[in-house]
Amino acid sequence: MKRRNTPQKQAVLDLFESCSTALNQEAIEKYLREKMDRATIYRILKSFCEDGKMHKILGDDGISYYALCKTCESDHHHHDHYHFRCEKCQELTCLKEEIKLTLPEGFEMTKCNLVITGTCPKCNK
Repeated sequence: MKRRNTPQKQAVLDLFESCSTALNQEAIEKYLREKMDRATIYRILKSFCEDGKMHKILGDDGISYYALCKTCESDHHHHDHYHFRCEKCQELTCLKEEIKLTLPEGFEMTKCNLVITGTCPKCNK
């Protein structure tokens, strides 16, 4: 089902297109507090995840982060890549490398969430 674009949805897309990292709802609300409320942001994030425009990452801190699907095709979404959360600046970044796992016979992976924690290059300086 194709959903119509609204000024609020476009504002969320514009925010994500200008960011190089994944964002949690709190950060999104800080950027967009003048344009929409928390419930609207939540509904937009949920619909973007359902439509395949974004993917949701559960961080090792228990917080959900969201990132645009930049390498997915309209009919094939693959989010099996590593994520890195910096302990200093708290930014969560999608890394380009895909996860390559060999599972025991009979097991089939449908999705994978892997968050590596440490210090990013910006904070290592």
